[in-house]
Amino acid sequence: MKKEIHPKYHAEAVVICSCGNTFKTGSTVQEIKTEICSACHPFYTGKQKLVDTARRVEKFEAKMKSKDDLAHRKGKRVKRAVRAEKKAEKNSDK
Repeated sequence: MKKEIHPKYHAEAVVICSCGNTFKTGSTVQEIKTEICSACHPFYTGKQKLVDTARRVEKFEAKMKSKDDLAHRKGKRVKRAVRAEKKAEKNSDK
């Protein structure tokens, strides 16, 4: 086997987040800088911000609302049956 081809392992590597949180872990790099960690991630904190620059969420909600409205409408067969009943009543009244 070749000697000294593996990177040096640091048992107490420091992870520094942009929010200011720091913690220790094991890594081949002594200092790791990250933008987001478990202290500031929305999934872990429960504070979710929705950044929607292209109105995608609003468009999706409008689309879902229109589909719900379509579900409440009557189908062609029902409408035809109602028309036929009204026609039959109208003809029987004469």
